[in-house]
Amino acid sequence: MNSMTYKGYTARIDFDESDNIFVGRVLGIKDNISFHGKSVSELTKDFHAAIEHYLVDCKATGRKPERSYSGNLMLRISPDVHAHVATRAAVHRKSINEWVEEVLANAR
Repeated sequence: MNSMTYKGYTARIDFDESDNIFVGRVLGIKDNISFHGKSVSELTKDFHAAIEHYLVDCKATGRKPERSYSGNLMLRISPDVHAHVATRAAVHRKSINEWVEEVLANAR
């Protein structure tokens, strides 16, 4: 996946063949922040400007800027998988949360 990060905000980058431009969209927030550029440097500049505009707009309107992710992840898994995860965590002398965080971090 092609992505960019600025001030804690991450955007997915796609290439629009019909317009011959790079298009980016910030991920993980409800607000729609998008930007584009014909080159990587133009795309980067527009991404930074879009984030700065978002932060200024939030301040001017008294809104708290959304953050990409809270750090809380709720999962629904089968009881068998849950038991396996609990066992693996115990074998490693870790809580389920610690073990899952380590596994997910290593999956990047």
